[in-house]
Amino acid sequence: MASQGDCELPSRVKEEQADANAPSKSALKKADNKRQKAEKAAKRQELERAQKEQAEANDTAKHLYGSIPSLPDDLPAQKFTELAELYDAKEDQEVTVDARIHNARVQSAKLAFLVLREEAHTVQAVIAEGGSNKISRQMVKWCGGINSESIVRVTGVVKQPKEPVTSTSISNFELHVGSMYTISEAAQVLPVQVKDCMRAPPMSEEESNDEPETDSQGLPVVSLSARLNNRVLDGRTAANQAIFQLQGGISNLFMEYMNQNRFTWINSSRLAGAATEGGSGVFEIKYFDTKAYLTQSPQFFKQMAIAMDMKRVCEIGPVFRAENSNTHRHLTEFTGLDFEMVIRNDYHEVLSFGENLMLYIIRNLQERAEYIRLTKVVDQVFPGAGDFRLPSKDSAIRLTFAEAVKLLNDAGLEGGEFNDLSTSQEKALGRIMREKHSTDFYTIDKFPSAVRPFYTMPDASNPKLSNSYDFFMRGQEIMSGAQRIHDYNQLCQRMKANDPPLDPLSEGFRHYTDAFKYGCAPHGGGGLGLNRILQFYLGLPDIRFATMFPRDPGRLAP
Repeated sequence: MASQGDCELPSRVKEEQADANAPSKSALKKADNKRQKAEKAAKRQELERAQKEQAEANDTAKHLYGSIPSLPDDLPAQKFTELAELYDAKEDQEVTVDARIHNARVQSAKLAFLVLREEAHTVQAVIAEGGSNKISRQMVKWCGGINSESIVRVTGVVKQPKEPVTSTSISNFELHVGSMYTISEAAQVLPVQVKDCMRAPPMSEEESNDEPETDSQGLPVVSLSARLNNRVLDGRTAANQAIFQLQGGISNLFMEYMNQNRFTWINSSRLAGAATEGGSGVFEIKYFDTKAYLTQSPQFFKQMAIAMDMKRVCEIGPVFRAENSNTHRHLTEFTGLDFEMVIRNDYHEVLSFGENLMLYIIRNLQERAEYIRLTKVVDQVFPGAGDFRLPSKDSAIRLTFAEAVKLLNDAGLEGGEFNDLSTSQEKALGRIMREKHSTDFYTIDKFPSAVRPFYTMPDASNPKLSNSYDFFMRGQEIMSGAQRIHDYNQLCQRMKANDPPLDPLSEGFRHYTDAFKYGCAPHGGGGLGLNRILQFYLGLPDIRFATMFPRDPGRLAP
């Protein structure tokens, strides 16, 4: 039989084990501190919530700011004013504008300043405590804290500041805010700042890894690559808004002139079953179970339209060139302004028409008030944008190819009688023409046949030359044109004599050559590059600045 001591031993072991598992005094103290902190935090949160509720209850302007409320469909339409209209506004005029927050600055608890931006126009907005709307400090703080680039709807009263506001385009008026709502809020952190994109970019034609990250004032430098990678933000700058409005202006002026001269607008296909024109490379694409190609130009279609008895045709559309050229003036896709017309007497009818077309476009860019204003905006970032020269007389300055070569030779720059001009020779000739004739636009006629496409009409008196011409701005080509061969047999002979030979009966050419077999009037035309006209008129350092979403050998996005 077990003794009493033997029976009590297990109980003492359990008590010792229980004491060992109990929390230490240090642990108990830490737990108590944690509990007290949690209670204090809860009380603080409750106090803050109560204070917030009290502040909101006392906020006399809470209905005047915040996210824009959902509007019922039957709400009467509101009248809006564009910032561009504020240049001629009246004192104490009440307006409602939709604009972006360009920047915001809280001066004090009672006062904040914002710059509102719409396209290329900016105006200062003032939010001050009190006033007829009983603006609250909460509203002042909220307005001053809106993220840059957010879109807001602002109603306010136009006032004349004590001194002109030099930091905004609208300097003679400011907007005293009565209400402000966010329509669309931008992210707090942006990949590039619009205000940084507003400063001049690096001016070198080719980007370098050694480009500085800041300028002489310590401000960030945004490279061309960074701008293009963030084109939506970069495109909001005043200069870019002006550039692309001018691009639209050039297109409109082209259309005006074509309509005045009774041209028929066509829309030709950008797909072809064969790589036909030669010269530049073509992009091959999959077309169901076969291959297709993106057209290098609407050239064949324009000529076929002439064969349809459409005496004058024109179009605006994309042009594709599979050239691996990484230069300041080449793209793999650009916008072409094309025209083709019947010749009555001499192919110089077409050349003169093209010259007059370009004079019409450039002179109107220089004379119409809106284009003058836009050009001045660009000039603030790209100095010299408004310094494009034209001859004082009504006609363009025209050289023959031989005369152009002589000018180069006289300047010590060797040029061949039957060799095409190099890029450096073109630029040098541009400088010579500016110095000698005070013009940045001129044309060159009678190019060697060897450097022109097979469908170019040879010169009747000298087959080594052709009835062809190029247009130049600031010493760089913007258009190539010519009289085309309209005789079927002559065209077939030229194709067979081409290097390499071309088969006029092949599937890629048959429909084109058949158009001339059925009879076609003498004709000629040309293709202008919209992007280049814009680039060289404004003197932009790179064609990508003149292209909203450029495509080159290294860029397919955005």
